[in-house]
Amino acid sequence: MIGEVTGIRRIRMLYLQLLYRCNFECLHCFHGERLQHGDAFTAEEAISLITLMRDQYGVEAVTLLGGEPFVYRDLAQVVQHAKQDLGLRVEICTNGYRIERRLREIAPNLDLLRVSLEGIGSTNDHIRKTGSYQSALSALDLARQLGVRTGATMTVTSRNIGEVLPLARTLEHFDVEQLKLHCLRPVGNAAAHPELLVTDTTAYARLREELQAAKLTVEVIVDEDLSEDGAPEICTPAGGPVEIERIEADPRGALTMSCKAVGKDSHAFWYDKVADHIVHRPSATDELTLAVPDVVYGRA
Repeated sequence: MIGEVTGIRRIRMLYLQLLYRCNFECLHCFHGERLQHGDAFTAEEAISLITLMRDQYGVEAVTLLGGEPFVYRDLAQVVQHAKQDLGLRVEICTNGYRIERRLREIAPNLDLLRVSLEGIGSTNDHIRKTGSYQSALSALDLARQLGVRTGATMTVTSRNIGEVLPLARTLEHFDVEQLKLHCLRPVGNAAAHPELLVTDTTAYARLREELQAAKLTVEVIVDEDLSEDGAPEICTPAGGPVEIERIEADPRGALTMSCKAVGKDSHAFWYDKVADHIVHRPSATDELTLAVPDVVYGRA
């Protein structure tokens, strides 16, 4: 259905939000009040969607997230099936809070563990949860011991923009391969915390200068909206792209292609869990009608 409507024939990665439930209530979380909702994929539904995306769109990797994926009861089953039965690269994006037991369980089938951090020590804990900083570092350390590659994500805010470089240097000590920096978008919980927005965009230019001069061993990938002028305009081929980088499925089955549309109910497609197929449900505010551009990432 996606190909019929858009011309897209290949999607490289599926971002699969297994559930809304989370053991955190981060100040910037795009889910907002949905963190309290019970929507979730069953293991069978998750496996069916992953299989459909591989077979119909050539998906080669799946990133499991939530909510918090490590509180998902059937995480090991989904990870094992995606890796061993479907041959996909499997990543997990987590807050890293007290995940040691389950991490050991799934490590043999996990290609990358990506941990979310929002600064150093108390800065992170204020945005996320008390004790979460040290717990995240412990998770990274255990992953290294288990031979699992690691990455980290950080949403840049007014509270933590001065700690991007110190965090990157800390991550180097844990052999973290990549730090991915996201731009804060005022949806979900972030809409109630405008103080987190960076209003002086010249701060982004200074951050980039610091990162470029630092000669880090950890690769830093930056959302191009983290610049004085915002992201560049990207020209797409006539008729739209044939291949896209990602598509994200939320716990209800809503499918979103642009990161800038995530959390805004701007989806034009749904995965029907019962019928096991994708349906097109256009609206005046969906991401196709509004031509919402995707996020552009580049090296710092």
